[in-house]
Amino acid sequence: MNFSLSSKAITATKTDCLVIAVPEKGEWPETTKAADEALGGLIKQLEKAGDLTGKNASVNTLPLVDQPWQRVVVVGTGKDSDRTPANFRKALIAMMGALKDGPSKSALICLADTSLQGEDAVSSEEARLNLIGRILEDQLYTFTEFKSEKPAARKLKKVVVQASGSAKALKDAFNQGLATGRGMNYTKDLGNTPPNICHPVWLAEQAKNMAKEYDCIKTEVLDEKQMEKLGMNTILAVGKGSKQPPRLIVMEYRGGKAKDKPYVLVGKGITFDTGGISLKPGEGMDEMKYDMGGSASVFGTMKVLAETKPKINVVAVIAAAENMPDGGASRPGDIVTTLSGMTVEILNTDAEGRLVLCDALTYVKKFDPEAVVDMATLTGACIIALGNQATGLLSNNDELAHELLAAGERTGDRAWRLPLWDEYQSQLDSNFADMANIGGRPAGTITAACFLSRFAKDYRWAHLDIAGTAWNSGKAKGATGRPVPLLVDYLMTHAG
Repeated sequence: MNFSLSSKAITATKTDCLVIAVPEKGEWPETTKAADEALGGLIKQLEKAGDLTGKNASVNTLPLVDQPWQRVVVVGTGKDSDRTPANFRKALIAMMGALKDGPSKSALICLADTSLQGEDAVSSEEARLNLIGRILEDQLYTFTEFKSEKPAARKLKKVVVQASGSAKALKDAFNQGLATGRGMNYTKDLGNTPPNICHPVWLAEQAKNMAKEYDCIKTEVLDEKQMEKLGMNTILAVGKGSKQPPRLIVMEYRGGKAKDKPYVLVGKGITFDTGGISLKPGEGMDEMKYDMGGSASVFGTMKVLAETKPKINVVAVIAAAENMPDGGASRPGDIVTTLSGMTVEILNTDAEGRLVLCDALTYVKKFDPEAVVDMATLTGACIIALGNQATGLLSNNDELAHELLAAGERTGDRAWRLPLWDEYQSQLDSNFADMANIGGRPAGTITAACFLSRFAKDYRWAHLDIAGTAWNSGKAKGATGRPVPLLVDYLMTHAG
């Protein structure tokens, strides 16, 4: 697909399809006025006749004859007072639903001059172009690698987005959005890949391939022997029941000054989670291929950095393992010594994500990080608490937490902060080790983060529980690409 920006008059851009916005109530955007004038007042006539309601996310396709365009797609953008960034995203998604599989080979999208309510930062043209770019890539995504019959190729090959000018800031914002969308799609690809292919060694190969594709990425992979020598016993304990050996994957992007401390991303990479000896129920277990969603989002974010080359240093660490039951698997009651030297009593082998993450969180101290953000499909309790809308966020630093929450609000990839109070720590008490790996049913998301916090005391740290947001179930089953937008926005605000 070819994407570009244009600031020419809309009638000067040769295209099959014109996309314009009509509000339910409020001032028309300038591009809509220009389109109506070019069409001899047709849009205004249809609006007065009630054929165009302007209700948010409504879409009408108008075939044309002897006009500058073969068809016009009219997108309803609701009332001015209700046009929040979230509602604008819905309108963009509806527009792409009509456009992507339609008959047009090319389209000119004139939606960036639609004014928004809500956050000031989101209502700028740069932010709207960023969002449009992201939605274009995100909504054009398909995953058909394992289909024996491939769907017919889409007719749409070229998309031009109308902008108010040719300023570099507008182009950069649009390209940033496109790159973020591609990062989301890469995250989806990894998540949707079946677990008989996507295992820890395969994930490590993807990291090596990224380093080959992008000169700015450096990759190192630690195998089981190297991890054993270091004392990373909890990652090894999780992988003991599988024929697929665990891997610790390290990717470095150094775009900032040599003296600048890196921001570190840590991803849980459980490529399939049966629960181990604490076996999960069979129903829905196929979705446990998404238990590497944290690592997939790290890959996606690194791809965005490699494409856009911001002036920032970022280190990505992925703890990859497969949690399977067999005669060599870890048992409930086993006690393991972590890389930090602290001991853990494994009361439930299905609480394995925190076990691979704790060694990774200890390992990243070597980078002297500016901040560390881990992301993991960690607890079902987070889905019960927040559903599939918000990512759970817990942190030992208020400033870091507020920055991540703000990034989520700006991008619509929202998170909600939960408490990390000392009073919860006692739920992890063990009679036989320094701590247990579970704290009982109450506050399961919080006690999981409490466990991780014990290994993150030496730096600013935040934990993102993406159990409810990394993938969709049911008819729309598939990875979502979250929280790549949140992570990219957060990192870009710290780029020089």
